[in-house]
Amino acid sequence: MRIAVAADERTGIADTLVRQLTERGHDLVLHGALAPPDRADWAWCTTAAARDVVEGRADQAVVCCWTGTGASIAANKVPGVRAALCSDAVTAAGARRWNDANVLALSLRSTSEAVLAELLDAWFATRPSTEPDDVANVARVT
Repeated sequence: MRIAVAADERTGIADTLVRQLTERGHDLVLHGALAPPDRADWAWCTTAAARDVVEGRADQAVVCCWTGTGASIAANKVPGVRAALCSDAVTAAGARRWNDANVLALSLRSTSEAVLAELLDAWFATRPSTEPDDVANVARVT
């Protein structure tokens, strides 16, 4: 799978995220601090990753900033993106299942390496629901 990855800093889990995604066999499109001389500010780099998804250059994206909040807000401003700020595997699975989230937002500060692995496992193992109510909810926000 082709994954766009953005981080505004190379701190916390930023480099671990790139390593874990690569080890899982994903092809990465890097943005921000992960791809100098890109502009690293969270609003710029996360928007670029989100656009990769909606414009077909990536299947999904993972965007990061210190808290993850700014990254999720910026990504969700791109029409067609459903970004979910997740701090645990259950939330990540739910975001994929019920919200058909296509962008995972993470906190560089509070996500540990162990939790990151669990989040990625849940995110990539879960498929969007085909239940009519769930499909209708996603269509409504689209």
